[in-house]
Amino acid sequence: MAAESNPGLDRLNAFVGEWEMALSIDGQTFPGGRATFDWIEDGAFLVYRGEAEDMSEMPAEMAENSPLPTVSIIGVDDSSEQCTMLYSDARGVFRTYQMTLSDGEWELWREAPGFSQRFTGTFTGDGNTITGSWEKSEDDTEWEHDFDLTYTKIR
Repeated sequence: MAAESNPGLDRLNAFVGEWEMALSIDGQTFPGGRATFDWIEDGAFLVYRGEAEDMSEMPAEMAENSPLPTVSIIGVDDSSEQCTMLYSDARGVFRTYQMTLSDGEWELWREAPGFSQRFTGTFTGDGNTITGSWEKSEDDTEWEHDFDLTYTKIR
């Protein structure tokens, strides 16, 4: 039996498609690869895949520590409409993030002892670019800028 689409996920249609990623660290911008968002299970979940492309422009340490490829599954609780993203990457990292998308602002966050993270991204008016920033904290009190990430929709 096919899964039913969750109406709470409809707002996430803004992500569907293929995106080019650019990563900015300490004022330097690097190609970050490609990201795709696709519906799976007849619209029950959204899958996000991040793939590396040419990492030769990145410093060796950054390229060696790249999380790409990544895979995330996004779902929504039908009673609270709270989105959750299950994340995994090439380094063997597995995380759970809370997520919102409201009024063109995309937020992801996780609270974990010793390493919390949060991301805020803003869609342009035409929906074809998302500019965002990741932050990290070791104590959930003091937050430090980690890196900037820009997604540009290519189809």
